[in-house]
Amino acid sequence: MIVKILYNKSVSFPGISYNTNKMEKDKGELLKVSGFGALQGLDNLRPSDYVNYLEALSARSKRTRRPQLHAMISCKGRSHTKEQLTAIGEQWLKGMGYGEQPYLLVYHKDTDNNHIHMVTTRVGKDGKKISDSFEKLKAYQVLNQIIKADEHLATHPDLENALSYNFSTRAQFMMILEAQGYTLTPEGASYRIIKYGRELARLPMEKVDERIAAHQKNKERIIQLRAIIERYRQLHDPSLQPLTRPLPGGREQALSAYTSPLAEMLRKKIGLEVIFHAKDGKQPYGYTFIDHAKKQVFKGNEVMELKEFITPAIPVQQQAQGGQAAIIPAPENADQNPDQSPAEKNQAAPSLTQKGSGAPDYRQEPHELLQSPVPGGFQLDLAEDIDDEAINGRNRRRKRKARTNTR
Repeated sequence: MIVKILYNKSVSFPGISYNTNKMEKDKGELLKVSGFGALQGLDNLRPSDYVNYLEALSARSKRTRRPQLHAMISCKGRSHTKEQLTAIGEQWLKGMGYGEQPYLLVYHKDTDNNHIHMVTTRVGKDGKKISDSFEKLKAYQVLNQIIKADEHLATHPDLENALSYNFSTRAQFMMILEAQGYTLTPEGASYRIIKYGRELARLPMEKVDERIAAHQKNKERIIQLRAIIERYRQLHDPSLQPLTRPLPGGREQALSAYTSPLAEMLRKKIGLEVIFHAKDGKQPYGYTFIDHAKKQVFKGNEVMELKEFITPAIPVQQQAQGGQAAIIPAPENADQNPDQSPAEKNQAAPSLTQKGSGAPDYRQEPHELLQSPVPGGFQLDLAEDIDDEAINGRNRRRKRKARTNTR
């Protein structure tokens, strides 16, 4: 996890407009507004309202020319949720001396790493500037203290977030947290929540069972997800790829886990996490969808059968041998009408490649096609180097006489 203070030469608060622009483009989300007094009770606030408030407060210090504090805290990938980053951001501002200041926390979701932006003023309500001595060093000292001293801080928001999902089994609930690096161990009537090699919390099983009892299958969302998958299967390879972990000496160890380019794309772009179920290095026997966008968990076959999900929608073209053009084989029975009766199928017209149809096989080489008999019993005899002019004479201009067929 990193923290970065974003410096700017402006005398105002450009960090406000930067973050509100992200929100307008649906790339950011306002998670908390604090310390703005009566302003927070108003509806439909504009960015300029926050700027005016911060400028009015900053004007109490005539010596502070650049009053804005704009900072960013980022985690690796999706290791921390927006709720976790919000809690860390609040603690960081407090540790830096800005806990009582008016500030905005805005979560950004437009990069591969979850991160949160914080904007406030360096001028306190007493008109004095908050100390910025060794600010960069202090920023990391405070962040490290937050992460090291209170790992429980991130756990409870994670549990609350997982319980807000719509799931139908205990196993599905466990998968939500396991996807974030937790291990859940049943013990008596509760789960032991383990991370970083030690127990961080306990969760009564009855809370999980209450959510299971309230589960309702979202059929409309299932239809939407199938349509999304059908669309992207045309563009991304769904074939399974085994996951490995690096070992000393440049070696790799295969894990009993799988992914695919399609699954990775769905996770990054759609927020749809695909978990394949396999063991002992064998092929997956099932899979699960965790729909983070809509907070739903689905059995994979509720949306699409596993075999269909991991099979390419369009067979990949293979390099032909001997210079021949590559052929994409069509699916079996692709040209059969499922609504035809058996008698109608027997009377159906033969295909272009069916033997005895009298039609050429268009998969032949060009010179083979030219030597094939023409349908109807006619035979083409192509002589070499025939000079039409030598046989028929030079083409001369007509003398406006009626055309005759004397030649």
